[in-house]
Amino acid sequence: MSETRRLVEAATALSQILRDNGIPHAYYGSVLTAVLANSSHSDEIFCIVEGGQSQAHPFRRVRDAVTGSEDFTTTLSPWTNRLHVTYRRLIPAIEIEILPAGETGPRNLDTTNVMKIQGVPFLTVSEFLRAKLKTWMIRGTDRDAQDISYVLSRYWNRVDINRIPEADMNQFVARNAAAAPAWAAVRRKYGM
Repeated sequence: MSETRRLVEAATALSQILRDNGIPHAYYGSVLTAVLANSSHSDEIFCIVEGGQSQAHPFRRVRDAVTGSEDFTTTLSPWTNRLHVTYRRLIPAIEIEILPAGETGPRNLDTTNVMKIQGVPFLTVSEFLRAKLKTWMIRGTDRDAQDISYVLSRYWNRVDINRIPEADMNQFVARNAAAAPAWAAVRRKYGM
């Protein structure tokens, strides 16, 4: 079984539990690029989970939802403010990092910023690019740059330019010339 299929299986299982508990969520990371490219290799998966003023913190919501599940365990690292959910049905187990909505991705997750692929909710192309670009601005890794370039070059016509920080994307394109034609096409589409 390919690593991407393993990640999608884990995402599907966690997604079912979160849906059953009414918890808005969407996946993010290089797993989206792998699914779009039908690639067998992927090693990065995050689940963005919505919280809110009247609701418990996303970490608590996820921990409460998976309590009692034979397939999932959670590990909270309070000193790094990280929550990891481990899907134990597969060997080796799959670890999914939980991210609070608003810190990564949009604050509210709904049909305007979440798309389903193979029945799994992922951030839309625009939100994926926005989140990956933010990560690239901090980490500057080649993997993040490849994900941005791949999605931008193939799905530029789905990009909502209003969701992309223009200065960050201009800086990205200056360092990653392969993305320049797609970014120029997005700008033309919006008459810029």
